[in-house]
Amino acid sequence: MNDIRDIVSARVAELTPAEKRCARVLLADYPAAGLGSAAGLARSAGTSTPTVLRFVARMGFGNYRDFQRRLREEATRAATAPAQRAARERRPAQESGCAFRASVTARVALAGHLLRTVPEAEFDAAVALLAARPRRVLVSGGFFTRHLAHLFAAQLSQLIRGVEFARDPLTQDIGKYLDLTKDGVAVIIDFRRYEESARLLAMLARDQGAKIVLLTDHELSPTAEFSTVVLPVYVEGVPFDSDAGLLILLESLIEGVFTALGESAIDRMTRWERHVQLPRAFRRDEVARPAPHAHRHA
Repeated sequence: MNDIRDIVSARVAELTPAEKRCARVLLADYPAAGLGSAAGLARSAGTSTPTVLRFVARMGFGNYRDFQRRLREEATRAATAPAQRAARERRPAQESGCAFRASVTARVALAGHLLRTVPEAEFDAAVALLAARPRRVLVSGGFFTRHLAHLFAAQLSQLIRGVEFARDPLTQDIGKYLDLTKDGVAVIIDFRRYEESARLLAMLARDQGAKIVLLTDHELSPTAEFSTVVLPVYVEGVPFDSDAGLLILLESLIEGVFTALGESAIDRMTRWERHVQLPRAFRRDEVARPAPHAHRHA
């Protein structure tokens, strides 16, 4: 049985703008946002109670009470802290070959989950924002995802101009975000446990008029409330949440932008290769020569 968040994510493209606001508020504070009154959800979404009821009906529930009953059932199954999840999901010790196979199989399955957690319409919207060659793209990650954010920024900068990785977005790099305008994009990676800095960064970027692309886990960072595009990734793993799905999503975004740009991406990549200075073990134009042999002395 799919969770409500899966149903909403899969059908977000079908929603009206007002209903989409309901979906964003629900997913940004899931499931708590749906456990209050319909009027409360409407106020949070900036819409009306009848709109909330239409949204619930569109998700396949006869009434708001049925919708809330399902949310409460999900809440009782919800995982808590990482240590508790790890203890609950830990598998018995196995022979090394079997353990390796099980671990790889679990992570391969995460790739399949992307097809249900990431709405195609949201993925296409993210690609369109980046392929439109915004004036500036700022990329930031969290405590455990900073290295992947850096990788994404490095690859994206070979396709389009104006891409920067913000290692310290709310300290040393704060000026970059203050310079964002309506033709800028902030790419934010925020996975559980969610960081307050991500939410503050999204609010700042929004106030500057920039678009926000959020990559988060399937339970959704609160930052989703302020984001233009939300791309949720299934992350369950033992003993820690897995980055396998996130890496595949980032690579898919790069490929999507590359394909959308066409020849201009090839031209920029070619210029990058021509001018970049990377120390090599050998030069391509070197002719391989046999290593000199030491002379033997009688």
